[in-house]
Amino acid sequence: MSILTWIIVGLIAGWLAGSVVKGGGYGIIVDIIVGIVGALVGGFLGGQLLHRDYITGFNFTTVFVAFLGAVILLTVMRAVTGGRNRP
Repeated sequence: MSILTWIIVGLIAGWLAGSVVKGGGYGIIVDIIVGIVGALVGGFLGGQLLHRDYITGFNFTTVFVAFLGAVILLTVMRAVTGGRNRP
């Protein structure tokens, strides 16, 4: 995936995960970072559990895997920080 694709997928996945986990996004930069890291987490877990590469470009599967990874990331961050407002 190109850098632009990572940014777009990260923005969408981060915004969706922020909306689900905390009730609202964190801002464009943090949403992108959370989404990109979430894509890495989701892609790694999907690869380990199902032995497939799910981060393959800009498509529904990639955004969904990135979203799931971002939700996991935000949930862990929330548990570690004690539920403070910002990551």
